[in-house]
Amino acid sequence: MAEKAKPFFWYELMTTEPKAAAHFYSDVVGWSAAPFRGDGGIPYTVLSAGERGVGGIMDMPEGYKKGGGHPAWVGYIHTPDVDAAAEKLKKAGGKVHRGPENIPDVGRFAVVSDPQGAMFQLLQPNGPDQPPVPAGTPGHVGWHELYTSDWKKAVDFYSSQFGWRKMREFDMGEMGIYAIFAMGEEDAGGMMNKPQQIPNPVWQFYFNVEGIDGAAKRVSGNGGKILMGPMQVPNGQWVVLCQDPQGAHFALVSNTK
Repeated sequence: MAEKAKPFFWYELMTTEPKAAAHFYSDVVGWSAAPFRGDGGIPYTVLSAGERGVGGIMDMPEGYKKGGGHPAWVGYIHTPDVDAAAEKLKKAGGKVHRGPENIPDVGRFAVVSDPQGAMFQLLQPNGPDQPPVPAGTPGHVGWHELYTSDWKKAVDFYSSQFGWRKMREFDMGEMGIYAIFAMGEEDAGGMMNKPQQIPNPVWQFYFNVEGIDGAAKRVSGNGGKILMGPMQVPNGQWVVLCQDPQGAHFALVSNTK
């Protein structure tokens, strides 16, 4: 029997102004924001879609700032054994930047990057797994996009590490090949060689909203920037690429204009 795929399941914004960012995303995406009552000692805001936690917001850590880090979203990949996953990742050419270590009341985590340098985190959570939500559910992540320096090697890496599968390739002409992948049964995202204006390999996350035009107006109206779109993509959905007021990149996706 094939090993169960390990998906992205939590999304975190490291930023310079957590309170302002919480107000921005609550209005743009429709999340509710509440402080996390843990014992970690670090202020943390949990973002929820309905009753379900989706992600969090925190101040950029000092080490991240000193290393030249900027406001950014990072995804957590679910793993039943962070220590084993981190060792396997290193043997495959990835890097472990912090951990593995415990987060009180949350689980065990590690900050890592793939062989091309795209950052993400591994998390072995405490407590039972949450059931999946239907595709397109507002407030949840509807698409995961990796801009990388070698999409073929990236596909091989994530497939070998986490059981993801390349579903098909889409030729985008001058922009190159877009490799669509699944983290389970359904398409979950795409990988492509990054354009020149993106300096380093990075993951970008698309948040589900209802009505792309209205969501784009909320981005602009709350001090964010529209970088591209709104535009319709081949599967019929509508997307817009954005930047929040603190400089973090994100995207929105909707079934309707």
